[in-house]
Amino acid sequence: MNTLKDVDPEIYAAIHDEVKRQRTHIELIASENYCSNAVMQAQGSIMTNKYAEGYPDKRWYAGCGEIDIAEKLAVQRAKDIFGAEHVNVQPHSGSSSNMAVLFSSLSPGNKILSMDLSHGGHLTHGFKKNFSGQLYEKITYGVSEKTGYIDYDKVRKLAKESMPHMIIAGASAYPRELDFAEFKKIADEVGALLLADVAHIAGLIVAGLHQDPVPLADFVTTSTHKTLRGPRGGIIMCKSKYATKIDQQIFPGIQGGPLMHVIAAKAVAFKEAKTQEFKDAQVQTLKNTNKLCSELQSKDYTIVSGGTDNHLFLIDLSNKNISGTEAQVTLEKAGIILNRNMIPFDKRTANDPSGIRMGTPSVTTRGMKEPEMLKIADWIDLALKAHEDDSKLKTIKSEIVAFCATYPLYKDLTDFDD
Repeated sequence: MNTLKDVDPEIYAAIHDEVKRQRTHIELIASENYCSNAVMQAQGSIMTNKYAEGYPDKRWYAGCGEIDIAEKLAVQRAKDIFGAEHVNVQPHSGSSSNMAVLFSSLSPGNKILSMDLSHGGHLTHGFKKNFSGQLYEKITYGVSEKTGYIDYDKVRKLAKESMPHMIIAGASAYPRELDFAEFKKIADEVGALLLADVAHIAGLIVAGLHQDPVPLADFVTTSTHKTLRGPRGGIIMCKSKYATKIDQQIFPGIQGGPLMHVIAAKAVAFKEAKTQEFKDAQVQTLKNTNKLCSELQSKDYTIVSGGTDNHLFLIDLSNKNISGTEAQVTLEKAGIILNRNMIPFDKRTANDPSGIRMGTPSVTTRGMKEPEMLKIADWIDLALKAHEDDSKLKTIKSEIVAFCATYPLYKDLTDFDD
């Protein structure tokens, strides 16, 4: 990257330092992962130069022959790994995927039944400051205060009372398997459309490790990073009867030209998702999450719902005399990256909640397994106990830097080697 270094040394320095940060920290943010070198090469390619409004063989600009090849490959590969009838690979994000689905099927003021944000839902599922909460009437379901699991009987009761136009099944901080079949039954009972947002669990679904909503739901949306290990972006899957409405809602509805370099990178990621290596990594992700979760539980950390079925879990820090925000800051000082998070029935605020969320996709991608989860759990515990002692946190960080060096990240990025 010598050209960048010469043209814009400030941006080069920021990228250099970010490479160093990713290499030297333990990444436990559940919604992040490391995409492959091939994905990054596609995303950083010359395809960024091309405008391609429209769809393959129906573009508004000339010169889209090679662009069409890339998009057709992305669409077909997504269909192959998910078994979807129709796929639109143009959404810029999971959020814009949800926006297109809602716009295609609902009118302002229609009702949506979705998971409460404070119980693990997502902003685009009806949060009051999000477009979804401003345009539609939201009714929320949550988890049982006793078990931490979704109470499907209550979801059914809410659906029959409110008669929503759409039910959204999906979450950003729910550690248990989603019962899409039960959501489908409830939706059918009240005549509602079903949207499954699988942004977090898409990789697990592809690997056959989580119940699959694609045959059941009217619409399925996902981001393409997280467990899917692709570039940052989104896709929409739907039944064939909705294809025209979805495609028109993406373009010209809410987007102009698609990001063809990102679509090329999505195609690469979908190809990688068919490999045994990818499926093995998803299996290991579940093993790692369970091991890290159980080890922290053995150290007297309160796990929301008592455990995990997927790639993430939540810790309630109420018994540890530290808030989620303080824990996030403390752990970053020690070289561990995760995020503060509200827990169900949290008595604290969203900006300073009682919990933290963590997941293992990134550390799994680096090659870590169950023994390494034991070490990470020890460091988390030591750091949180030493949250007022910066010297101890500095010592832990030096240990983590040395540890991370044994799991090299992006070895091909020699331009940034110190």
